[in-house]
Amino acid sequence: MGLKVKGDAEERLFFLRFKRRSVGTLWPWGAETSSLDCQRKGRTVKSLSVTRIVVYIFLTLPFFTPISYAKSAREIDASVDTALALFNTEVPGGKEMLAKAKGVLVLAPVIRGGIGIGAEYGTGALRINRKTADYYNIISGSIGFQLGGQAKKMYLLFMEDNALRDFRMSDGWKAGVDGSVALISIGADGSVDTTKTNQPIIAFVLGQKGLMYNLTIEGSKFNKIKPD
Repeated sequence: MGLKVKGDAEERLFFLRFKRRSVGTLWPWGAETSSLDCQRKGRTVKSLSVTRIVVYIFLTLPFFTPISYAKSAREIDASVDTALALFNTEVPGGKEMLAKAKGVLVLAPVIRGGIGIGAEYGTGALRINRKTADYYNIISGSIGFQLGGQAKKMYLLFMEDNALRDFRMSDGWKAGVDGSVALISIGADGSVDTTKTNQPIIAFVLGQKGLMYNLTIEGSKFNKIKPD
């Protein structure tokens, strides 16, 4: 059954065949309407509802996202194994930090949507004593102009038992709300910034060019899942 978009023909055509747009301030949660002014053949499409914007996102997301979100447990474990091997080679002292951690959540890959979609999604596994204990996904996002999909690998290292326990007991754990996460960067000398590695939860994000630090994961939500 095809997905039907309510509204006049001009708006439906906008959703399916637009190429350029100007996005105003969007309030994704709780707002009744958002102002979206777009020029198409001299006509202005105004005040498209948030519901219609969300429908548009789901209509276009498959064209800009190179992976399927539905992954089996075996596929997730394989991705985690590859990501951990990369962590050991790309992060100075990575093996030692993994050995000290009480558990590590690896999400690989985490995908940012394509043009105009700031939302991110990824799946991964929580490893304790080198074995998968649970599977998780991450959902985060901001609405703004983004060009092209971006993929990265995210690692959350739980350095204290209490932090790991609270994370596992939570029904949808949100960074910055249910617990603080210290994002680790690489110093000018190529070594890990050790001023943050004594925190209960530390995070590393690897992109195509190595360790990323000019970002935030606050507000990201981690949910336990049960893949096939």
